[in-house]
Amino acid sequence: MEEDIDTRKINNSFLRDHSYATEADIISTVEFNHTGELLATGDKGGRVVIFQREQESKNQVHRRGEYNVYSTFQSHEPEFDYLKSLEIEEKINKIRWLPQQNAAYFLLSTNDKTVKLWKVSERDKRPEGYNLKDEEGRLRDPATITTLRVPVLRPMDLMVEATPRRVFANAHTYHINSISVNSDYETYMSADDLRINLWNFEITNQSFNIVDIKPANMEELTEVITAAEFHPHHCNSFVYSSSKGTIRLCDMRASALCDRHSKFFEEPEDPSNRSFFSEIISSISDVKFSHSGRYIMTRDYLTVKVWDLNMENRPIETYQVHDYLRSKLCSLYENDCIFDKFECVWNGSDSVIMTGSYNNFFRMFDRNTKRDVTLEASRENSKPRAILKPRKVCVGGKRRKDEISVDSLDFSKKILHTAWHPSENIIAVAATNNLYIFQDKVN
Repeated sequence: MEEDIDTRKINNSFLRDHSYATEADIISTVEFNHTGELLATGDKGGRVVIFQREQESKNQVHRRGEYNVYSTFQSHEPEFDYLKSLEIEEKINKIRWLPQQNAAYFLLSTNDKTVKLWKVSERDKRPEGYNLKDEEGRLRDPATITTLRVPVLRPMDLMVEATPRRVFANAHTYHINSISVNSDYETYMSADDLRINLWNFEITNQSFNIVDIKPANMEELTEVITAAEFHPHHCNSFVYSSSKGTIRLCDMRASALCDRHSKFFEEPEDPSNRSFFSEIISSISDVKFSHSGRYIMTRDYLTVKVWDLNMENRPIETYQVHDYLRSKLCSLYENDCIFDKFECVWNGSDSVIMTGSYNNFFRMFDRNTKRDVTLEASRENSKPRAILKPRKVCVGGKRRKDEISVDSLDFSKKILHTAWHPSENIIAVAATNNLYIFQDKVN
């Protein structure tokens, strides 16, 4: 990064009052579009909120970068599966943008079972002067029409409309954990615990099953799919990760059903670190291709690993996110925090990676300088233009004034979802029901 990694200024924060916050307000996904002009968030209440970046004005040169609410719409509603007596949550699991082709924007959003393609468009004109309709829109009696008028478009207040263009349903028995748009922009895939399906954007009633790891006898099930993503440039390649800590690279040119992987990435376990929790903490919660397509980044409970596509036997880089929690695994197991699924993101040049932690901390690792920093997204430092100070966690012994003890970390405050602007040093961090947007220090 051009500037110091720890000199980040707050750009904006969208705070909902904690006293009125409900479960439905908790943010469940964050995603920038391909230009970074729009930022979408999904929450547990099935809503999608889109923020738009302000244009720079001559009077306020440094105001460019502030994001304001552009559109809010209800993407999914709670449903009930009567055949399985199962309630289907409205929670948005993932949002993925499609590249902009015209004046409208398109995005995919998914809950546990159904993927929807949304069109978000602007309207600032309305037609007037119809012949067969009056001003209220009621049909007129053709016998009363004596003159022929040419309808005209009149200016109106800007209105942003979100309309569902496609609904892709009934293809997943298990909960969808990932969606990924292919680089051909004609297809996308959706992954659940045991299967990955390939869809064409134009066809809603049929998908192709490209991975199926369901055993004939469910008692023999040893692992599940945790995340999946297409290669950013090669439309035939994709990866998926498993709860066993392995990553499989598949090539759709080899066969229609990609049960046989072309590459298998796994790090041998260190016997000295073996414990009751080893299998749980080795489960991969997120997998991301680098923008270049050369590397894969994976996040497990304690670490972020970077893999070279050409080297399968071990990662080329391993970063400890919160190794001080290794001694706390027992209590984290008891309060279910050990099953939290943290995401990870690259910056635009693949030189810095970011992921979340507890106590509203998030971590950044500079791959070139090997420096890392812990920052905090909280109400205390959410004043505009406030500089974020690096935080340190004290493991044992005497605690310094600016350090925080491991025992005083708040595990109910966690940053699971983050996003990085595709070309600038602007990040979005979701802390429970609050969204924070930070940018590099502006002089």
